[in-house]
Amino acid sequence: MPEQLSQLRILNEEIVACRKCPRLVRYREKVAREKRRAYREWNYWGKPIPGFGDAHAQLLILGLAPAAHGANRTGRVFTGDRSGDFLYAALHKAGFANQPTSVQRYDGLQLTNAYISATCRCAPPDNKPLPKEIENCRGYLEREMEILKPKAVLALGKIAWDAYLEILKQRGVIASRSLYRFAHGAEAEVVPDSPRLFGVYHPSQQNTQTGRVTPAMYAVVLRRIRSFLEK
Repeated sequence: MPEQLSQLRILNEEIVACRKCPRLVRYREKVAREKRRAYREWNYWGKPIPGFGDAHAQLLILGLAPAAHGANRTGRVFTGDRSGDFLYAALHKAGFANQPTSVQRYDGLQLTNAYISATCRCAPPDNKPLPKEIENCRGYLEREMEILKPKAVLALGKIAWDAYLEILKQRGVIASRSLYRFAHGAEAEVVPDSPRLFGVYHPSQQNTQTGRVTPAMYAVVLRRIRSFLEK
């Protein structure tokens, strides 16, 4: 078994067993018990969500947190909700995914040269994890970075952007996150020999339905990332 794949599997087993944040444990399990009426026949996952993708990926995609009735239901990041519908369609068009849809864990979806993770691994109330909850998950992201050694990081939204920069700040690599301003299409070579950081607005239903984010906007950034990775 390739070393990266083995290390990621061990890490993901730890993530799935995590109970560090009592508020999130209560919420994710409550949602899994009560369910949404449309999914009452589902056996909800109801646990932290591990990363997903190519164990040899050059691109690490970092989201915010699982959706209560999306990944918290299906057990796979960005699977079973509108955000995932948008994201995987964009990744498929850009050549990072073998199919444009993501419905459940075993639907055949595979990523090529991309790995998707989350700033917070449990579904939070109102999609808003607390700072301490993000901090509790930071070690998992750091270990993913150490295993994957990505060439690029794509932050889906400002919280993910800040979460990545906070790791660099804690390591003493940068003095302040404020030196790197988030925006859709933002790009930063934070320090030499570190991953190139790219930013896009989060593919939330609120952003995609209002037109704040469009497929064309994602396509432009993903083309830039692909060109960078091919250098």
